[in-house]
Amino acid sequence: MSTPPTADIEKTLTEEAFHTNPTLGLIVEPDTDLKDMLVTYVGTKFDKEEVTVNMIVETMAAEFPEFVWSFAEENFLRGYQLGLDDAETLTRNPSEITEE
Repeated sequence: MSTPPTADIEKTLTEEAFHTNPTLGLIVEPDTDLKDMLVTYVGTKFDKEEVTVNMIVETMAAEFPEFVWSFAEENFLRGYQLGLDDAETLTRNPSEITEE
């Protein structure tokens, strides 16, 4: 078995990196009234000066699960529909796809 070139190894993601969303680590700047309220509340709860998106999501999930659930459900359904649309496209003849 041959060893992959170094460039290929550098492009490989670990499972942890694959499941990590860099957006969740962003620090939230309170530039609107709603953000200010959320950052203040979450910062007080976590006893932190800098509040990340992940901290807000965790707080919302714990204290307002109906809100977070509605977003998660909508995203799941849209993703599921996209998968069905992709599967349908794969079963078509190439001529049918180009006609659209």
